[in-house]
Amino acid sequence: MVPSTLLLRQVTPSFIQAGRVTSQVFHPTPKDKDLLSAYDGDLIGAEAAWVHYTQQLGLRSAGVLALAVAECAAEGLSCRPDPQRFPEHAVIDFTGKTKRDKKAIASILRDRAVARDWLFEAALA
Repeated sequence: MVPSTLLLRQVTPSFIQAGRVTSQVFHPTPKDKDLLSAYDGDLIGAEAAWVHYTQQLGLRSAGVLALAVAECAAEGLSCRPDPQRFPEHAVIDFTGKTKRDKKAIASILRDRAVARDWLFEAALA
């Protein structure tokens, strides 16, 4: 991955409130163990990632937003491939961040991803 690599993030439908994507989409949960899952956009496109997520993994997604590796790095987050789950899997690493930091960073990342706009929307599928 390079700084311009886009990390594709699936947006769970419950993370859309009143038509607006919430920062939860970029906030790791306890089960994530501070490693937020994404797809490596250098290895898979947004629609193909959505198809994989919804059809092969059987999970729900309203669509795909993205962040560049450099945008994550600007917030002190490292990103790396994690092909153990599947070849295109990557993680955004929140290790060492406080609860308060995670919340603030998630809001910043959400704003950047929303400004980029949807790379794929399920409603258009």
